[in-house]
Amino acid sequence: MTNDFPQALTIAGTDSGGGAGIAADFKTMQMRHVFATMVVVAVTAQNTLGVQDAFPIPPKMIDEQFASLAADLNIRACKTGMLADVPRVKAVVANLKKYDLGPLTVDPVMIAKGGAKLLSDDAIAVVRDELLPLADLVTPNLPEAEELTGMKIETEDEMVTAGKKLQSLGAKNVLVKGGHFHDANAANDFVLLASGEDFWMTSPRVATHNTHGTGDTISACITAELAKGHTMEEAIQTGKDYVEATIRDGINVGHGHGPLNHWAQIKSCGNKSR
Repeated sequence: MTNDFPQALTIAGTDSGGGAGIAADFKTMQMRHVFATMVVVAVTAQNTLGVQDAFPIPPKMIDEQFASLAADLNIRACKTGMLADVPRVKAVVANLKKYDLGPLTVDPVMIAKGGAKLLSDDAIAVVRDELLPLADLVTPNLPEAEELTGMKIETEDEMVTAGKKLQSLGAKNVLVKGGHFHDANAANDFVLLASGEDFWMTSPRVATHNTHGTGDTISACITAELAKGHTMEEAIQTGKDYVEATIRDGINVGHGHGPLNHWAQIKSCGNKSR
């Protein structure tokens, strides 16, 4: 029996509200025609209004989930999301070194849309020093990029500088997401590839509060595309197109920061702007 259907792995936390975390990753990978698998690092009580509680999974159980997947499945790409704290980050790093799970995308999740901390302060250094050097791609938003680089990012030139710093920390490719800038017209992201090539991607802003899970969704889409064998540049551009569509063709769920529309369809990738 063959085991060659594209398979991807998300290493993250759950979202009981279904909008972010593993839920968003699974919906995205399914839409991109990739079989999704998971290593649960934490469980949250969460909805569109915020995170009410969180429970980190014991490191031994994290180890057992990795071992179970590696013994049976053919994971072609993986990504990280919420990693909670130092013991969980270290457990994930150890397993990523132990098993070949394809190219790794690190989404350095630190704070939920509603403001709850999803990564302890002391774990940020472990992500920077131990996880980033394993990353084929890192996808921080601006606050996350500031935490990882130790610099303030208030201009596009500083986004470029931050991208180069992140690459110097060991990540082969970098996507710095500019959605936190208060540009009323567009969301601009900076991409720095391992080859040294760089470019910008842009998409029009949509007037909506339904943006819960955008970081999870773009990183999951990129991971799915890598699992299918696409190049890093192709995967990143498809990820940008897909997350733009999930916001543009939105749905209304809940009473706070609503989820994206993961049923959204895209035709082609064309956000590379300069």
